[in-house]
Amino acid sequence: MAETPRLTESASAVFAVLAQAGSATRPQLASLAGLSKPTVSSAVAELEAAQLATHSGTASGGTGRSAAVYGLGPASGAVLAVDLGPARTLVRGCALDGTLLAEATASRERAVDAVREALAALPAGAPLRTIVVAVGDVTAPDGTDGRMRPATAKAGPVFDAVSVALPPGVPVHLENNVNCAALAELHEGAAVGRRTFGYLRIGVGVGLGIVIGGQVLRGANGAAGELARLPYPWDDDREPRQEALEEYVGAHSLLRRAAAAWRESEGPVPGSAEQLFALASQGRGTARALVDRHAADVGRLAAAVTAVLDPGLIVLGGSTGAYPQLLPGVRAELARLSWPTEVVSSTVGDRGTVVGAARLAVARGVQTVTEAAGVKD
Repeated sequence: MAETPRLTESASAVFAVLAQAGSATRPQLASLAGLSKPTVSSAVAELEAAQLATHSGTASGGTGRSAAVYGLGPASGAVLAVDLGPARTLVRGCALDGTLLAEATASRERAVDAVREALAALPAGAPLRTIVVAVGDVTAPDGTDGRMRPATAKAGPVFDAVSVALPPGVPVHLENNVNCAALAELHEGAAVGRRTFGYLRIGVGVGLGIVIGGQVLRGANGAAGELARLPYPWDDDREPRQEALEEYVGAHSLLRRAAAAWRESEGPVPGSAEQLFALASQGRGTARALVDRHAADVGRLAAAVTAVLDPGLIVLGGSTGAYPQLLPGVRAELARLSWPTEVVSSTVGDRGTVVGAARLAVARGVQTVTEAAGVKD
C-alpha cells in the first residue's frame, strides 16, 4: 500500500469534496468546503503537488471567463469491492470519486479468479486504498489477530479462499451483504430520498438491512436484521429450531414445495425460481398458487419487521423477493396484520450488494487519504 501524504486540514477538506463532486472549479470547491477562495487555491496547489488532484479542463462562466476544472489525480488511488454471493462472486474496482474502473464476475467456486481479474484491470501504479468484502454472514473479530472475519461457516471458507488474492498491507473491511444492498437502495435505488426504511431480502436466505436516519443499523453484535434467527415455528406442538424460518421461506424450500405440488399434466417441474415465476405469470394454476402463498409468507415476515421497526417503507429484494409479482400479496398480508407501510420492489437488482460495497469502499478510501489531516502544519 502506498504511503498517504500528510495533508493540511484545508487540503483534506478540499480533497473530500472533490472526491464527492468528481470534478469542480476552485469557486465550486470553496462553496462546497465552506472555505475562502485563497485557502482553496493553496489547498489545490498542495493536492496537485501530491498528485491527489489534477487540472482536467476548463469551464466557461456567465461573464465569459473560463475557470480551471479539477479532478482527482493519479495518486488518489482506487478501491475494490467484492460480493461473495451464494452462487457467484461480483467484483468492482472504483476510483475515489466512484468512477467504475474494473468489473469481474465468476462462480462462487472461482471467486479468486474474479478478484484477480479486477485487480489486474486497475490502473497501473494507482495505490489500492481499501477493500470491502460483502459476505452473507455476521462478521466478528478473529480471536487470534483481532481482524474481522465471517462468524460462521456460511461464508468463512470462501472468504479464506479469496483472502489469498488480496494484496498484503491493504485494509480489508467486511460487511454483511444485505447491509450493502440496503446502502445501494438508499443512494441509487428504490429508497432514494427516504432516510428510514427496511430492505427485506428473500432468496436462498433471508435478511434485513435496517436504515435509520440515513445510517445502516448494525446492532451490538453486528447481527441486526438477522431474520434467520427469528423463532420458527412457534406453536404448542413444535419446538423452534435455529434458522428454521430461513429454511422455510428460502428459495430452496419454495422449489421443493413446487416439486411436491406439481402435476404431470403441467409439464416439467420448474427447476428455478425464475421458471416458477414465469409459469405463474402465464397463469399456470399450481405455479400461481405457490407464488401467492410465497407472497403471503413474505408479507407475514414484513409484518414482523413493521411491528418492531415501523420503517414506513419496505424494499423487497433478493433472487425471489425482487419479483414484482409478489407485491400485491405482500401488501395485502402486511395490511391485514399491521399498519400502513409502503412496499416496493428493489430497483438495483442483483448487483445491489456489490454497488453498495463499492460505495462503502469509496467512503473508506477517501478516509484513508484525509484522516492524516492536521498533522502537517
